[in-house]
Amino acid sequence: MQVHIIKEPITREELKRIAQERYGDLVKAAVDVEKEIMAVGGELHIDEENALIEEEDSKGGHVWGINLYPGESGERFIEFDSVINLKPGLGNRSRDVDNLEIRRKLITIVQKLIQE
Repeated sequence: MQVHIIKEPITREELKRIAQERYGDLVKAAVDVEKEIMAVGGELHIDEENALIEEEDSKGGHVWGINLYPGESGERFIEFDSVINLKPGLGNRSRDVDNLEIRRKLITIVQKLIQE
């Protein structure tokens, strides 16, 4: 199973196929809020973060982990829960994304890159 770097929009159906490759109903994703790209399909969020850092020159402080549920909609589509979100130096001391501005940016990027 490979990590897919998403720079151009994909469909919800493509995301469902990626989900089926590993977990079935969810896709782990790492999103670079500066470059507005994301990596999906890894076993762990850190796999995707590493792919963004190595292949796209992303900076760790700009990469946030989320889970996507392709079969869900609305608020249940995105879950803000990842160990890579523990960024005490940036004021984020939980697995969640505490900063509302970053959270909104993540939602905007996901909406841009995952088309219905």
